[in-house]
Amino acid sequence: MLAEADGTVPHGSDSSMRTSNINNNINPDSSILISKMEDVVIPFSSEVPCDNNGQRMWWAFLASSMVTFFGGLFIILLWRTLKYLWTVCCHCNIKNKEAQKVNNPANNQAADRAPKGPDEKEEAPASEVGWMTSVKDWAGVMISAQTLTGRVLVGAPSSKYRSSYKSCQNFYKDFTLQIDMAFNVFFLLYFGLRFIAANDKLWFWLEVNSVVDFFTVPPVFVSVYLNRSWLGLRFLRALRLIQFSEILQFLNILKTSNSIKLVNLCSIFISTWLTAAGFIHLVENSGDPWENFQNSQSLSYWECVYLLMVTMSTVGYGDVYAKTTLGRLFMVFFILGGLAMFASYVPEIIELIGNRKKYGGSYSAVNGRKHIVVCGHITLESVSNFLKDFLHKDRDDVNVEIVFLHNISPNLELEALFKRHFTQVEFYQGSVLNPHDLARVKIESADACLILANKYCADPDAEDASNIMRVISIKNYHPKIRIITQMLQYHNKAHLLNIPSWNWKEGDDAICLAELKAGFIAQSCLAQGLSTMLANLFSMRSFIEIEEDTWQKYYLEGVANEMYTEYLSSAFVGLSFPTVCELCYVKLKLLLIAIEYKSEQRESSILINPGNHVKMQEGTLGFFIASDAKEVKRAFFYCKACHDDITDPKRIKKCGCKRPKMSVYKRMKLACCFDCGRSEQDCSCMSGSVHSNMDTLQRAYPLSSVSVHDCATTLRAFEDEHPSTLSPKKKQRNGGMRNSPNCSPKMMSRHDPLLIPGNEQIENMDMNVKRYDSTGMFHWCPSKDIEKVILTRSEASMTVLSGHVVVCIFGDVTSALVGLRNLVMPLRASNFHYHELKPIVFVGSLDYLRREWETLHNFPKVSILPGTPLSRADLRAVNINLCDMCVILSANQNNIEDASLQDKECILASLNIKSMQFDDSIGVLQANSQGFTPPGMDRSSPDSSPVHGFVRQASVTTGSNIPIITELVNDSNVQFLDQDDDDDPDTELYLTQPFACGTAFAVSVLDSLMSATYFNDNILTLIRTLVTGGATPELEALLAEENALRGGYSTPQTLANRDRCRVAQLALYDGPFADLGDGGCYGDLFCKALKTYNMLCFGIYRLRDAHLSSPSQCTKRYVITNPPYEFELVPTDLIFCLMQFDHNAGQSRTSLSHSSHSSHSSSKKSSSVHSIPPSNRQNRSSKSREARDKQNATRMNRMGQEKKWFTDEPENAYPRNIQIKPMSTHMANQVNQYKSTSSLIPPIREVEDEC
Repeated sequence: MLAEADGTVPHGSDSSMRTSNINNNINPDSSILISKMEDVVIPFSSEVPCDNNGQRMWWAFLASSMVTFFGGLFIILLWRTLKYLWTVCCHCNIKNKEAQKVNNPANNQAADRAPKGPDEKEEAPASEVGWMTSVKDWAGVMISAQTLTGRVLVGAPSSKYRSSYKSCQNFYKDFTLQIDMAFNVFFLLYFGLRFIAANDKLWFWLEVNSVVDFFTVPPVFVSVYLNRSWLGLRFLRALRLIQFSEILQFLNILKTSNSIKLVNLCSIFISTWLTAAGFIHLVENSGDPWENFQNSQSLSYWECVYLLMVTMSTVGYGDVYAKTTLGRLFMVFFILGGLAMFASYVPEIIELIGNRKKYGGSYSAVNGRKHIVVCGHITLESVSNFLKDFLHKDRDDVNVEIVFLHNISPNLELEALFKRHFTQVEFYQGSVLNPHDLARVKIESADACLILANKYCADPDAEDASNIMRVISIKNYHPKIRIITQMLQYHNKAHLLNIPSWNWKEGDDAICLAELKAGFIAQSCLAQGLSTMLANLFSMRSFIEIEEDTWQKYYLEGVANEMYTEYLSSAFVGLSFPTVCELCYVKLKLLLIAIEYKSEQRESSILINPGNHVKMQEGTLGFFIASDAKEVKRAFFYCKACHDDITDPKRIKKCGCKRPKMSVYKRMKLACCFDCGRSEQDCSCMSGSVHSNMDTLQRAYPLSSVSVHDCATTLRAFEDEHPSTLSPKKKQRNGGMRNSPNCSPKMMSRHDPLLIPGNEQIENMDMNVKRYDSTGMFHWCPSKDIEKVILTRSEASMTVLSGHVVVCIFGDVTSALVGLRNLVMPLRASNFHYHELKPIVFVGSLDYLRREWETLHNFPKVSILPGTPLSRADLRAVNINLCDMCVILSANQNNIEDASLQDKECILASLNIKSMQFDDSIGVLQANSQGFTPPGMDRSSPDSSPVHGFVRQASVTTGSNIPIITELVNDSNVQFLDQDDDDDPDTELYLTQPFACGTAFAVSVLDSLMSATYFNDNILTLIRTLVTGGATPELEALLAEENALRGGYSTPQTLANRDRCRVAQLALYDGPFADLGDGGCYGDLFCKALKTYNMLCFGIYRLRDAHLSSPSQCTKRYVITNPPYEFELVPTDLIFCLMQFDHNAGQSRTSLSHSSHSSHSSSKKSSSVHSIPPSNRQNRSSKSREARDKQNATRMNRMGQEKKWFTDEPENAYPRNIQIKPMSTHMANQVNQYKSTSSLIPPIREVEDEC
């Protein structure tokens, strides 16, 4: 056991013999003097011993360790024995004293009463902490790894594993020996601290780390004394590696259980392996003591490591083996434990390494490149749809990296998708509910966090709850992060408002799929095909060129258009919206549909197709329809001076001229010229006196770059305060008060009927009647009991519904709610007059509709027919052949695992309706009774109104001609809706005929809104404004509190909310645009509708076979989005347009339901919502009754029944005694001119009684 020097030099038989011979031939005059050992350095050699006697001193090193161990153990045991004896003796004395006190209680009381001497001390109530305890606590703190010093003390003992020493070296001159001493002094100090801090000294003395110190530290001090070094048992220092896991935990490097377990296994295995190799290295190089160390062999330490490994693995090549008896005896016992350890530890280590998360790293942010985090429902379908839209080539260079975070590792298909986009996509396995995982993906530096929802889950509320918890976790970790999340149910959006850091003004958005899906379908009830057009506008589609003259060619040309935003050039400042819109369309080939408008309070709102009264501000943000983002840049680069004569819009690029800031006078005069309709050279509205007083004007009415005051209004106010500036004639031209010149124009009502030609003063609305909700955005009525709106099949048949909306709903008591309120709200928007509201009839399970009724009982003209949409009797009872739209929904779609069967109910209902046949007798009778007169259309004045040409669906004799829109869950099921199409099952949804025709809608098309909202947060606001009928954050907060609309009294503020655009369809075969319907250009129609009626056209709904030369019986239509200027029109086209609110429609026409309160049947007849000529208004009650007698004799028997199906209609309706004169085009222009010269505040309309 005894190798000197480094243990690398053998001391076998040969060396022993050489040493003996040298000793025998020692000369007394040798230069080596033992007494002066400290002054002489003896170089080591196999021929030169460490002393002149050749004596081995291994026993001295080993004895130091044994003495230290057993001596300390003896002292500890002796201390414990003495302490025990002392405790026993003291315990006996205490018991004797207590016994004496019990036996002599009087003496005890007297002793208690006796005064104590000054030298006597009272017993302390609590023992004080002694100095030994304080030292112990200090030592415990030093080695607890809770401080920097403690971590160094814990980690340092494992840092020195093995040093290289030379035998027979002088300690004072050998640097390595001094370093070795320094390390061991540190180990000794650390051992002392551990000993002081230990509670049980005996167990501390016997633990492994203490034994290691006993056999490694004392020999170093012996080597200093003897000036020789012995490797000895220093290999035991390898056992310190067992604590390597604890050290890494103290340093906060290991945090997970798997990593801790892996390091534990590896450290135990390696330390045992190295320690055993050190023992073999010692005995094989030293030999057996009883053999006089003559059987040793020269083995390096790494050869011993190799020997131990092949032994543990039971391979045993035999090239290296143990020769000594001690070595072989050790191998016998080690192979038993080593084999067991190898067989158990190695597979577990491999398993832990193999199970380590492949995607468990951390994201490294790239300078100059933003990144977003996408989490939630991460599947192949959701990710592919998201990436397809987010990374579309039509967008500008997307310098954004996408980081996906999900707790389940991706499958092979999803992993392949990530690899195809490896330059911009990274995936990490984890959960957003874990702050550690949020730190891994650098959520604090992310530009946004997007949360995807599972649209096909069986429990939508549970899915929404999961996403809300994700929002809470992310906001709790970093409150300033922008979050865009998908929500399935509308009522769950209210829970997001409870999160303190949720702020929609800072970009946080919740995309409610149920709300938008119902809104899209509702808009299709008003303009069939609009759902397809809007879905294509907010999705990124590549242009697919088709040479053949088919309907797909024109459809795909429109599909390539998307919605973009861009700031308008300063050249548009001061111009009205219609003027800018026309210029953009004609000159820049861009379609401007809305702008972001900033008020004086710096609050921004989105105005869709505002009127002439809205002027462009500096830095106005416009919403454009274009094919790519580069085209929209033209609106920003446009310069009148440089690009006015350019005919090719592609040449409009950034110019180098410096645009001078327009002076106040120039801007005022430009606005005034637009008001009077003259050119700047011919306009004399502003004289020189005005220019001379511009300083005064600017001080009185500052026109900042974000001012919302109309320049013309400001000018007129200036005229009123400075009457000498303008002549009376110019005053009159600019809107001065003709009848009362002394009053101020500011006090003039903007929409005073006296100032509108062709109108007469009408009576004001009764302000005590609640007809709208508290926000003024929706029609409202007092809540009704569901029993009052239920129709039996016979009652529905006798009501003779027409022009209504039939909603076929599949659901039962256990079905998830689809949110029918979101479908009804757009159809009850306040920008419709009461008589223009389409009656809504729900056909479905009464049990399901009772659950939805709580959110529907405040809407007028809603009826329920209990039944099933698959029953033809129920469908005929509601006159489905006379409806304006049939909507097919299902609440049971997500309860079926088979994707192909999820839409079976909707498909069966759709095919059932299309196969029905109808008799046209009802249509003929109603046509003879002035049916099919469109709302807002007056036959007595066919050309007087811009809304002439809005037609209603004619009576049909076959179910295939009924307008239907079917909701689908699985996109591939669209192939079953139309039996005559040739759509391939693998065709994308937007390329199929049912979707192009607007007869099918799938919620998957809303996935693109996630990326669209990220790139522009105004996009979601715009689409919600378009499809929801006017839902606002204030309304959402109200619904979160009460879950129902609250009625409100009509005030000028709430009535002003009615003045907003709505979507409609314009027919070309009749009306003021009929001359353009036969071969005219779409651009001419666009300009005429915009200039004359402020109607913004943005698409065509064309017959599928209109391009064929031969006539076709097919009535299917498809959508064409934003046709070019020269696109040729056909008479059968229907034009999608954004129509201004018609203030005169409520005055000039009334519904048949408002004719008289004397007949109860009139309320039932109101479901047809037909308009009647004003000339027949006085005798309408008797004539309508006679017509009904001729049409159906049985209907006369129901005249006296007391039940009313639309109980929200007022019973005290009275006929108006006013005559509305036809409005010519010249008068309409005057009205528009008047609007343009009025103030820019939201319009305050004179209130009319619509009931």
